[in-house]
Formats: sequence, C-alpha cells, structure tokens
Amino acid sequence: MVSAPTAIVRMADAGDVYISWRWTHDVLSGGVGVVPEADVVEAIRGLAAALPNPSAPDSLEQTLTRGALSSYDAEAELAQLLSRTFLPYALAAQLHDLMTRGVRPHLRIQPSPRTAQVPWELIAPDPDVRLVEIADVSLLAPISVTQAPGRLTRPWASTKHLPVVAVLDPKVPGFRADSMLGSVLGRPDSAMPVAVRMATHAEAGRLRPAVSDPVAAFRRSDIDREWLGEALRAGAGRLLYVGHVTAAAPESGQSELAELHLACTDSTTGFAQATRSHRPLSARDLLLGTYTIESDPVVGQELWPMPSRVALIACESGGDGRFSEALGLVSALIRNGSELVTASRWSLPTDLAFTKLAGVASGARPLQEAICAIDAAHDDEDPVRSLGSWQREQLAVWRELRTPEVSPILWGAFATVLAN
Repeated sequence: MVSAPTAIVRMADAGDVYISWRWTHDVLSGGVGVVPEADVVEAIRGLAAALPNPSAPDSLEQTLTRGALSSYDAEAELAQLLSRTFLPYALAAQLHDLMTRGVRPHLRIQPSPRTAQVPWELIAPDPDVRLVEIADVSLLAPISVTQAPGRLTRPWASTKHLPVVAVLDPKVPGFRADSMLGSVLGRPDSAMPVAVRMATHAEAGRLRPAVSDPVAAFRRSDIDREWLGEALRAGAGRLLYVGHVTAAAPESGQSELAELHLACTDSTTGFAQATRSHRPLSARDLLLGTYTIESDPVVGQELWPMPSRVALIACESGGDGRFSEALGLVSALIRNGSELVTASRWSLPTDLAFTKLAGVASGARPLQEAICAIDAAHDDEDPVRSLGSWQREQLAVWRELRTPEVSPILWGAFATVLAN
C-alpha cells in the first residue's frame, strides 16, 4: 500500500499570521505565506459570530437558527472567506493538481492559537469544493507535547485488541439530569444508536465497564477518576468519553485548568475547585497526578495511562489549541500515552437542543450518530481517513437537505490530533 502524500502546515501568530508548509519526502515544493492582521481579524470575527458562545445567553439557539452555520448559503460564504484568508494560493494550486490526478493527500495542520477553531475540513478553495473533499485533514500536536521528557506511547498495532473504556454520560454529583452538567444523551434505552454501538463492543468482550446490558453503561454514578484509573491501568486500546468538559478561558493563559466531569465527589483529592458536591478532573490532574498535594505523590501518567486512541465528545474538549502553551486535556492525554485524540473545537448541541431550539424531529439523533461514527473510525486502521469519509458523507447530505440536524455545527466541530 502506497501512503498518500503528506503536507505539514504550521501557523504562527505575530500580529499577521505566518504560514509555512512542506511535503514529506519532498514530493512537492514547500512554501511560506503571510496573512495580514486585518484579514485575520475579519475572518476570525466572522467565524466567532457563527459559533456557540457558552458565556452568552441564547447563543446556542442563535447558532442553530440564525447563525452562519445554520444556513447553507451563509455557511458556504464563510467557508470561502476562511479559505481565501488561510489557505495559501500556492498550496491550493498543489492540492488542485493532486485532485485532478485522483490523489487525496493528507494535510497535517498545526494552527496558531487565533486559528485553532477554524474548521479546516469545511474551508472552500472553490465554491463547489471543500478541503475535506480533496484531502484528509488532521491536526498536529505541538512538539513541546510530543517530545515531552518521559512521554510514553502505546502503539495501536499492539493494543488494538484491548478493551474500549467507555465513559458514557456519567452522573455528575450535585447536578440534576436537566441542569448545566446534566445528561448529554437523555434517558438511555437499548434502541438508541450509541447503545446499539456499545452492544457490539460488549458482545466482543471489549466494553468496560463490563456489563451484560449496554444500557447499564450509561449514566453511572461510579465512573469517577479512581474507576477510570483502574480501568486504564488494567489495559485499554481506546477511551471513549461522552459528557461535559469545561474549557479554560483563553484569556486566562492557563490551558491546564480545563476540566473533565466524571462522577467524582467534592471529597476527591484533586487540583480543580469543587462545585457543589463535585470536583472535576482537570488537565493539571492528568499531568501532575497528586504531585504537591499528597505526601507520597504519583504522577498523572501512572494514575491515568492513556490508550493509543481517545475520543472526547464534549463541548470545546479540544480547547487547548487556543493557548500559546498547550497544556489542556488533549495535550495531557498525549503526554500520558495517546497517539491520536479526536475532540471538539467548539460547544456541541445535544439531540434535545436540536429538537427544542431548531425544530428538528424528536426521533433525530445527530449527536448520537456522530458519536457512533467517531467510535467506528477509532477502530479503523486509518481513523483520519475514516472520519474524513464520514464528514464527506455529512457534507453531501448538507448540500442536499440544508436542514439543521445535518449542518456542520455538529460534524464540522470535530478534529483529530495526531502525536506522530
């Protein structure tokens, strides 16, 4: 099997945005480009207006019903603006040439903090062409993360037979099902897409928690950091998390404050501040473990050794890319052993939100379908290409139906970060 041509694209903020690219093995010439600050500001402002803002009341309803990502024509205009701004002409010409020859390259992009939320897969080099249609796209983890001293890796080839650790909408202490940190998936039942998908893992003996009825894996109150650590240390090929993440504010400059919400009570030892009767698991916890807070500390890498592939299906779970010093959840997972992490660039609407705010039929399950697609891709030998294939399918339906449940508000949010 001949591997696809691969381009490494790096971006840097310095008022203007500087872009460089090179093709591995020098299959094509590399290049550099610069985007004037005024153009950067215009493009990022347009994107920000189209995305959910967790701190603004009614922002999700605005995004689902009136924002640029809710209208095909407006979304296409935004995609062209982002492409004109951030895709250098010489690189676009190379991609067009490869496309005409039937070659789909792999673009590995390392965004700058200001461009971290750009949905690269969606950008439109031509009004009728999206980047995901002519290239497979992934994000490149920072060298400071991949080359961190003592970092261990768990290769997929030698661990893919190990269990899938599934954290599925855990009950967060102190928060009702209909509250801010309440249920993401709603009341579980055996017919819902994610339960059907988990049944395949259970039948193969791969699902953790090991339950006979997959419904019993949802909305558990015992899935805390201790349980997670034990499950990971016992051996895991993959981790699937579906729940809540509280992203750190970019202006704080502290990406390590990002928090993962499990069933941990406020009596749990950790760096994050307790909220009501709950203490989140922060990126700082994953990195430091109990260092400085216990007399006999254990580093995070030993407490939570991450499997080769991790999916974080939660609001802005990939938010550490917006920081100049990436020490958030994705970075912590990679430092603790992961080779590949799929996370979200922005806040995700739930299936209930699609129904209540956008008028989508109650039987539609766009979030659950996305979870299943990502879970299936993570079992594939080429998860980046598999996820790209799913996004291409979603794009085709978006072009045809142009309805909220198939808009890129959901499927355009996901990005896969590769460590190697």
